[in-house]
Amino acid sequence: MRTRQLRQTVSIQAPTQAVYRALVNSRQHSRITGSRARIGTKVGSAFSVWDGGVSGFTLALERNRRIVLAWRSSDWPAGHFSIVSFAFRKAGAATRLVLEQHGIPAGAYRDIAEGWKTYYWQPMKDVLER
Repeated sequence: MRTRQLRQTVSIQAPTQAVYRALVNSRQHSRITGSRARIGTKVGSAFSVWDGGVSGFTLALERNRRIVLAWRSSDWPAGHFSIVSFAFRKAGAATRLVLEQHGIPAGAYRDIAEGWKTYYWQPMKDVLER
């Protein structure tokens, strides 16, 4: 299977802790996405977001600095995971968030790339930049 890599950078006018928490806290994640999320809080723990449409497990956590996940969409080939990393940096009053995702099935690339913008970055801005 051919795969592709993705890198996106976004600036969110909110403290780094709030942006980090939106991705690792089940309640905050659900608030941002409007869907059910179950997210474990330790390395090795499982997660399920988007009402089970995306799942995986946590590979690394550095509070307010970095998250690394083994991440898969429910419609991907069985057993295939991509690796998603989020890096957080304070940029004045804002947070600079860098997403890297490796191993995206080539046919899913466009939907995944647009999905991060539409279903994560904009809703995070809508909720956290108040």
